[in-house]
Amino acid sequence: MFHHLSLAVLDLARAGRFYDAALGALGYRRVFDGDESIGYGLVDGQDLLLLNLSADATPPADGFHIAFAAASHGQIDAFHHDGLAAGGQDNGAPGLRPEYGEHYYAGFLIDPDGYRVEAVSTVAVTR
Repeated sequence: MFHHLSLAVLDLARAGRFYDAALGALGYRRVFDGDESIGYGLVDGQDLLLLNLSADATPPADGFHIAFAAASHGQIDAFHHDGLAAGGQDNGAPGLRPEYGEHYYAGFLIDPDGYRVEAVSTVAVTR
């Protein structure tokens, strides 16, 4: 459905450090790096998430959040850990959320600009 998503941020370097860490744990990287924008994705020049510098950036209300797909519980654990280390705030430690689904495993953060972000997997873990 979506081609990409753009977020306005107050401090591009600070936001970049956070998303480098959090999205890096999920296998994404910077695919665009400009003076007023940073793009994340898998292929150079094809951003899926774009951060745009804005002097009046304001995150949406509490009901809005972005959920990033993860391939494993380990990726979600790393997303949460690395995002915290890069300036994010805890908004829910990684773990199963049976109220959302039998195999719903997620970790929740608030980025340095106040956006609520999540990494989630709904794949059953086999042992």
